[in-house]
Amino acid sequence: MDNIANSEVAPRVALETLGCKLNQAETETLALRLSEAGLRLVGPEQAADVCVLNTCTVTHVADRKSRQMVRRARRSNPEALIVVTGCYAQQAFGKPDGIDGADVVVANEDKGRLPELVLQRCGQLMGAVKVDSCPGPPEAGHLRTRALVKIQDGCNQSCSYCIVPSVRGQERSLPPEQVTAEIVDRLERGYKEVTLTGTQIGSYEGGAGRGLAWLIEHILEQTRVGRLRLSSLQPQDVSSDLLRVWQDERLCRHLHLPLQSGSAGVLRRMRRRYTPVRYEEAVSALRRAAHGIAITADMIVGFPGETRQEFEESLAFCRRMEFAAMHIFPYSPRPGTAAAGMGGRVSEPEKRERVRRMLELARHAALSFRERTLGQIRPVLFEERSDEHWTGLTDHYVRVFAASEQSLGNRIVPVTLAANSANGILGVV
Repeated sequence: MDNIANSEVAPRVALETLGCKLNQAETETLALRLSEAGLRLVGPEQAADVCVLNTCTVTHVADRKSRQMVRRARRSNPEALIVVTGCYAQQAFGKPDGIDGADVVVANEDKGRLPELVLQRCGQLMGAVKVDSCPGPPEAGHLRTRALVKIQDGCNQSCSYCIVPSVRGQERSLPPEQVTAEIVDRLERGYKEVTLTGTQIGSYEGGAGRGLAWLIEHILEQTRVGRLRLSSLQPQDVSSDLLRVWQDERLCRHLHLPLQSGSAGVLRRMRRRYTPVRYEEAVSALRRAAHGIAITADMIVGFPGETRQEFEESLAFCRRMEFAAMHIFPYSPRPGTAAAGMGGRVSEPEKRERVRRMLELARHAALSFRERTLGQIRPVLFEERSDEHWTGLTDHYVRVFAASEQSLGNRIVPVTLAANSANGILGVV
């Protein structure tokens, strides 16, 4: 890729992302490529010549936030090129009204041409794109601490509430050689932790029957990655081969295992590919294979037809699972999904009350998990200094605050987990 000659006058590019870790990984890769070309990356609140907005459409709230993001970028930078991509852009792609405020809409399958598009625009601003020395990637923040690497995209499942398959397409995996090369690249840039992400990473297929477990083992054998993390996995993908890879302690003791409901009846209507029994079996197997592993989950509350009894079943199931954290979403219909046409809508007051109770359980579960870890010594990857404390994440994804006279930035350090705090755990280096 060509380089912009003078970083003092190079065009400014603002990148902003909503939604999942896959979106974040794609934006991070774009940021690195544009930085290598000599462009100046600025924050979304700063003046920019080009704004690239990676949107989300998983809920109606995400749609609204995506529209607000575009309007805000246009108000802040009336003369800038506004490039909108991601799943909300995919939904709006080709519609007569388009996306108000956008100059260019890039479909998900065309995200690979974003660097070329941005460079072309910036070359026009410069008058010419000249080749010069590469200034390198940004040196601050999470860009040098925890990297997100995309290994897979698309989804072949047909959950009745989910719009993702229609905006991300069919499942497809990146070649293992490409994945490994990207990880090596990130490590050379100074990253200490890599998260493997995708829409359905449990469906990874690297050819010749090489699935996710093989890929993890390959990465651990072929690279010097200090910590490897999985973004999310479906319960039905927890296999004996996958359980075996947790023998390597570089694989983080944390797994996000979406549940959505603890009621068998609701799961059937959602078209999920597991039952509460199968989910519990997966959790038990993970806890046997990786002692101390943190299991986190997503929950949808108020799905069409969810009775009070089914909600109570779900609440009791979540309580029994002892999750480390829970993300709670009130159900909202997505046009184009099967659930949008289902009857038995839960009233808004009843849905709010159920959400309140599930959030209360989630807060209690997170606090209880942190209390169970007190006294342990865990490796913490520190990111930055916040007031008098350094802050970072344990291998099981708990936020830790610790005081130190020495710089802890981008270092993995053993820390004694000493006491609970409002936002995490106070630790002693």
